[in-house]
Amino acid sequence: MTEEASGKPRQSASARAQTKITIPDPHTMVSLLGAGDEFLRLVEESLTSDVHVRGNEITLTGDVHDNATGERLFGELVELIEKGGTLTPDAVRRTIAMLASNAEERPAEVLTLNIVSRRGRTIRPKTLGQKRYVDAIDAHTIVFGIGPAGTGKTYLAMAKAVQALQAKQVTRIILTRPAVEAGERLGYLPGTLYEKIDPYLRPLYDALHDMVDPDSIPRLISNGTIEVAPLAYMRGRAQPGFTKVLTPEGWRPIGDLRVGDLVIGSNGEPTPVLGVYPQGRKEIYRVTAQDGSSTLCCGEHLWTVRTAADKRRNRPWRILETREMIGNLRAAHAHRYELPLLSQPVCFPEREVPMDPYALGPLLGDGCVTGSTTPSFSTGDAELAHALEAALPGVSVRHKGGPDYVLNRVRAPGDRVTLENPVTAAMRQLDVLGCRSHAKFVPDDYLFNSADVRLAVLQGLLDADGGPVPQRDRTCRIQYSTTSILLRDDVISLVQSLGGVAYARRRCAAGRRQGSAIGVHRYDAHIIDIRLPEGVEPFRLARKRQKYHANGGGRPMRFIDSIEPAGEEEAVCIQVAAEDSLYVTEDYLLTHNTLNDAFIVLDEAQNTTAEQMKMFLTRLGFGSQIVVTGDITQIDLPGGATSGLRVVREILEGVEDVHFGYLTSSDVVRHRLVTDIVDAYERWDAAQPADTGPHRVPSRRSSRRR
Repeated sequence: MTEEASGKPRQSASARAQTKITIPDPHTMVSLLGAGDEFLRLVEESLTSDVHVRGNEITLTGDVHDNATGERLFGELVELIEKGGTLTPDAVRRTIAMLASNAEERPAEVLTLNIVSRRGRTIRPKTLGQKRYVDAIDAHTIVFGIGPAGTGKTYLAMAKAVQALQAKQVTRIILTRPAVEAGERLGYLPGTLYEKIDPYLRPLYDALHDMVDPDSIPRLISNGTIEVAPLAYMRGRAQPGFTKVLTPEGWRPIGDLRVGDLVIGSNGEPTPVLGVYPQGRKEIYRVTAQDGSSTLCCGEHLWTVRTAADKRRNRPWRILETREMIGNLRAAHAHRYELPLLSQPVCFPEREVPMDPYALGPLLGDGCVTGSTTPSFSTGDAELAHALEAALPGVSVRHKGGPDYVLNRVRAPGDRVTLENPVTAAMRQLDVLGCRSHAKFVPDDYLFNSADVRLAVLQGLLDADGGPVPQRDRTCRIQYSTTSILLRDDVISLVQSLGGVAYARRRCAAGRRQGSAIGVHRYDAHIIDIRLPEGVEPFRLARKRQKYHANGGGRPMRFIDSIEPAGEEEAVCIQVAAEDSLYVTEDYLLTHNTLNDAFIVLDEAQNTTAEQMKMFLTRLGFGSQIVVTGDITQIDLPGGATSGLRVVREILEGVEDVHFGYLTSSDVVRHRLVTDIVDAYERWDAAQPADTGPHRVPSRRSSRRR
């Protein structure tokens, strides 16, 4: 090709130099030139130097600097081919553009960066801006990808999500976008809610099919590994405001909590509340476990669960929404979803108590502390009587006859006869004095005390009125009985606070004969079957302890038994600082509402409000990553609402581990005409009066209104 034909400037002979490039592999040479020398012509158009090809040798003739540029260009294209890249006209143009920008990144490194491969197709960044965007996702927890349509913001984010899932860096992928754009109303569309929102989520499904085997997608969605949902479903992970949450001081309504308050986490330790978010009125469900414990939550509330298959295959616990489990709670006749239990006993602040906690147990079980007589106690175990005496300083346990013992005050020389019995004084202080057997309870100073105190109370109760129950071919359970409803609930609370489970049932008094002395039972009996975690000793009496350990105590387990509608209530959600985001709610159930070990992609973020953006970002849990994508020039929010994507730039710009990446028309990877269209609109926007803003063209809908 001559200089006149190519339009290149003529240089003097003294200024012109020659550079020769040899391509040893003939196949590489063929790929480099392209069909009909298509790629060669693109290279010639971009270079000032003349390009001549003969055999496997390329000769560049021109200025030394221009020859060096051409040599580098051919070197990058050859490396791209040798690394398995497919040379296309688009790849040649992008290589030329990257070299012209004098960027630090090499084109061959950019265009050969593999993210996800499936069936011979590899997803890679195609521009320098895309490469920097992908690198930012690797380096930051929260990344905002802002740019015009066609720049691959969402597609690359989803590819990185699939890559993280395949590398086991996360356990689930969540893909979401605002379901309703431009003020459209789903209510006018036919079909169910899912059928209505499906068209808005279809672009996410289509991209997902490019990266994951389509046959496996339904299974991954059904087991919660991949969730594709409208943004509205991300917000309502909440409980009614009156639902109790465990704090170091006891139970408090979740609606009364404030940022900075402490709640109890799954390890029994206090963890601060990071956020409190009212959710408005929501449909509520009651989630009940097979041990009778239950709590209220909304349909989107999150639960950490695992199935028998998960346990058998040593899989991690999965996170499912309440609504995902409805109608799927059984596997044959067995419960499907197991709930986690406290990994350690709850750590309440230690309180001073007027009586040894172990001594309180037998006195609540088999003691007589009416206040009108000397305190007494009944037991057939002399060992228990001796243990009670050892736990009550200043008290002598005197055998009266049969199973009966009297608790006398030990008198010192000079004591007055009118001094109060220490047991009576302690019971009076605890407000238990005078309680009959059917009205006894464990005082709060013991229920919400240290783990050692709570365990000592439980051991005293079980030594008096409980015992091990061996079962054929099974481990040994613990059984306790009482006629007091309050004491039944307190024993269950003690067991659950130590990481165990308790199952209660009632044995009616009607028709049951007790003996000739009394005739019939006066009150119903409440039977509690108990399982405690390994390392928690339920008995101090030697004979009971030996029998229990001879058969093994088994493992406490708790499964979801039912999920039933419970009306509508004002709801609130909280975010806690615990590593697993779990907190203790009613009946010591563990639940949470943030997303751990997840890769979360929010698409079309320009159509979120400021409140929605805050809600979404605060769902971030430990081990998770968020990528937010959007185009601030295409905001479709109705009523002039402020875009959350615009506001968040002002709020989070400069925050550590949060990155804002901007892509431009040069990063468009669709038809070349899209780049020209984007540039044309930018020029038109720049020419408009400043006070009209970026949305000057009214929509057809708003025009009809006028």
